Amino acid sequence: MADIITPTTIFLALLGGILPAIFWLWFWLKEDDLHPEPRELVLLSFIGGMVATLVAFFVEKYIAEHRELSNFSLIFLWATTEEVFKFIAIYIVALRTKYFDEPIDGVLYLVTAALGFAAMENTMFLFGPLQEGNILATILLGDFRFIGASLLHVAASGVIGVALGLSFYHSRVGKMMWMSIGLIGAIALHTTFNFSIIETEGTAIYQIFAVLWIFIIGILFVSERIKRMAPVGKENIVDTTLAQN
Repeated sequence: MADIITPTTIFLALLGGILPAIFWLWFWLKEDDLHPEPRELVLLSFIGGMVATLVAFFVEKYIAEHRELSNFSLIFLWATTEEVFKFIAIYIVALRTKYFDEPIDGVLYLVTAALGFAAMENTMFLFGPLQEGNILATILLGDFRFIGASLLHVAASGVIGVALGLSFYHSRVGKMMWMSIGLIGAIALHTTFNFSIIETEGTAIYQIFAVLWIFIIGILFVSERIKRMAPVGKENIVDTTLAQN
């Protein structure tokens, strides 16, 4: 009977997976409180991230079942799969629209997709202990993913968002170069985090989380700089306007 998926199990798993992600989403959307993005597009970006989770799940399953790989290679390919599909989802949903009209928007949309991805991933992880009726394990797992895995997705996608923001006023070639750097950085961060957790068998988890928080703080700091960016030749105008305000 423990293997039967009930409506209650589905509801609790979704609740445990989505609510923490919504909290982080509210926090990050405050970064653009002066020019908020359309709620419908934010919702679509979040859902796009959730859909990307399901697609990535089947790709990762195929990789694990059909390839003889070392632990590092497997972790690297999984990290690459997740970061690529998160980016594809947000590119389709938001980055091609007219609403991607400010440098900070790249960070916000990428982070929104990352939180949607984390919400669905967390929901899938919570199914196991919920089906077994293990409430304590569910709570502990939910807390771990709230402060760990969710932040990892935010940090990794935030790196890509920062790259998009910094290249907002660049040429097409410049944007492609920065996007590639951001994607490589996101994959490297994702791979390093997961590999470090496995290699240390959880003994250095607090140190690893501390490094992750440093990345998050760094992304927030750079995001503040990105919000003040202007096209070449207009920096003085922006600076004067900020001074007057």
